[in-house]
Amino acid sequence: MMRNGGQLLVECLMALGATKSFGVPGESYLAVLDALHDTEGRLDYVLCRNEGGAAFMASAYGKLTGSPGICFVTRGPGATNAGIGVHTAMQDSSPMLLFVGQVGTDMKGREAFQEVDYRAAFGTLAKWAVEIDEVSRLPEIVARAWTTALTGRPGPVVVALPEDMLTTMTGAAPLRGPATMFEPAATAAAVAATHEMLAAARRPVILIGGTNWTAEGRTALQAFTEASDIPVVAAFRFQDQFDNGSPVFVGEAGVGMVPHVKALIREADVILAINVRFGEMTTDGYTLLSVPEPSQKLIHVHASDREIGKIYIPSVGIHAGPNAFAKAMTPVEGGWAEWRAKARASYEGAFKAPAQPGPVDMVEVSAWLRENLPDDVILTNGAGNFTVWPNKFFKFGPKARLLAPQSGAMGYGLPAAIAAKVAFPERTVVCFAGDGDFQMNCQELGTAMQAEAQPIVLILNNGIYGTIRAHQERHYPGRVSGTNIENPDFVGLASSYRFHSERVESTADFAAAFGRALASPTGAVLELAISPEALTPRQTLSQMREAALASQKAKA
Repeated sequence: MMRNGGQLLVECLMALGATKSFGVPGESYLAVLDALHDTEGRLDYVLCRNEGGAAFMASAYGKLTGSPGICFVTRGPGATNAGIGVHTAMQDSSPMLLFVGQVGTDMKGREAFQEVDYRAAFGTLAKWAVEIDEVSRLPEIVARAWTTALTGRPGPVVVALPEDMLTTMTGAAPLRGPATMFEPAATAAAVAATHEMLAAARRPVILIGGTNWTAEGRTALQAFTEASDIPVVAAFRFQDQFDNGSPVFVGEAGVGMVPHVKALIREADVILAINVRFGEMTTDGYTLLSVPEPSQKLIHVHASDREIGKIYIPSVGIHAGPNAFAKAMTPVEGGWAEWRAKARASYEGAFKAPAQPGPVDMVEVSAWLRENLPDDVILTNGAGNFTVWPNKFFKFGPKARLLAPQSGAMGYGLPAAIAAKVAFPERTVVCFAGDGDFQMNCQELGTAMQAEAQPIVLILNNGIYGTIRAHQERHYPGRVSGTNIENPDFVGLASSYRFHSERVESTADFAAAFGRALASPTGAVLELAISPEALTPRQTLSQMREAALASQKAKA
């Protein structure tokens, strides 16, 4: 049977298991759009408003489902807009495939209209970047891209599609299905070495991260850690990968790391790091463990051999998948019960914070959400000081999920929430967004409306770029520059996209407003009136400025 490259690509993706895709249309991949015309209900195309939003959705979809998020964008501006999602997927270790239209092969190298060398542009940004140069090889390249995105450390793959490769007819057969892949497993010697090192420890810590956990692997990990009574710390924004209600869970090692977690990692004598890439946030700027040889004994377990020893030389390096490793571990006994109990008590205590100044107090709002959100809720956020509330003031049970960018990308939260509703329309999805963060991708409310994938969005409106303002007040106190925001009518904007919308003017009004949001069949946007003084849970903007001025005066 003869088919063009666009049809062949779509049939290959469906055979591999893709059921959803996100994108913005372009003339460079019209043949793909034509092939998608007949796949509704099998491979749906979610029409987005900006390629950056589409790429965020694909990245979040991959992180949430474990299946590569699929994104289609046009050449040049479309591809470069989508770059933010590729960067986020890479730092999140999220499986993703970005298909990019390209100029025809007969025009390559001439700087034709919107021409970009995608291997060069994405070569260091993605896990792999490739261009189709022979239509008959399309199944081979797509199969490799799918496997590359999923195996080892998951990540994004960029596939460039020259226009003539999509319109050329071929007799090449589509793929029949994906490869059956098994995680690399730890050897018996590696498991024994881990057991021996942990048993000899006085202050052990288990550090977990990554996106490719299975339900069975997480259950096995929790059983092992609880039976061993070893404290568990989640790497930056991976606290949803372990039941926060477990007595061994003691917090997250991420931006704004709380003191007890810093102390726990710094004072540990043995750290078992499973599925963790050692990023800046998880290591407090690479200060909690010395580079390249930590003072703590480090056991580093990862499915990618390229992560082991990349920054820290481990005492024991184990090339193994997280799930296979967790299932292989047996309980360890040791005299660290007090060490674990103290850390857990500190974790519980970290939820206490003083009343916040201003109309809506997020300490009280967060406490209400902890008690009232369903156990399978999906929370999302972009970047800003407001992320402290979903990241540090919520407890993720075994069914709850967090979609938050390790890249610190503003504007991720809303597209991620839409992707979550596309994947799981029956679940409650709540996006936390600052007023600046929301406006990075607020046009994607249109995507949500058209796809009928409408989450609940909480806009924490304090009229400033809070994170940058905090840095300003600490380093240049009183010299405000470029951080005050004049905002639109958020309620009116959301209403124009057919969302239920309202402004919450007081803490006492929040619960009823959220109830109306939950009852809305078309999603909801709640604008929360937040004081700029409530910049962090435990230090106001004025206190920040006064402390910086006093420090400057003392140094003068």
